[in-house]
Amino acid sequence: MSRNVKKFRAFRKLSQADFAEKVDISVPFLSDIENGKKWVSPATLAKIADALGIHAYELLKPEAVIPDGAADMLEKYTADILDAFGEALNGIRASYVQQINIKNSAQGVLWINDEQPRP
Repeated sequence: MSRNVKKFRAFRKLSQADFAEKVDISVPFLSDIENGKKWVSPATLAKIADALGIHAYELLKPEAVIPDGAADMLEKYTADILDAFGEALNGIRASYVQQINIKNSAQGVLWINDEQPRP
């Protein structure tokens, strides 16, 4: 459990201080939890899971719930993923505007670019 707490916290990019405050425990206690020196009560386990946005049982699974370096990989590829989505959305928007313009021109309404006609 200890390594899973640490991995999920790191994945969420939370410092020990920020996370301990969020869970309402001390930083030394959190450090002891993450290093396997202390065990937590069911209530604290639930608070930790809630603060991480996961179910408590996910913390109790065998290690490697989140692969080492997953946060770095996510950060590395986030910009590429956002660019790809942006391009896809722009393509969809352009296609939609083109279809609307074709439909409106067939009805005798003229739009300039994607501005709506004025009455």
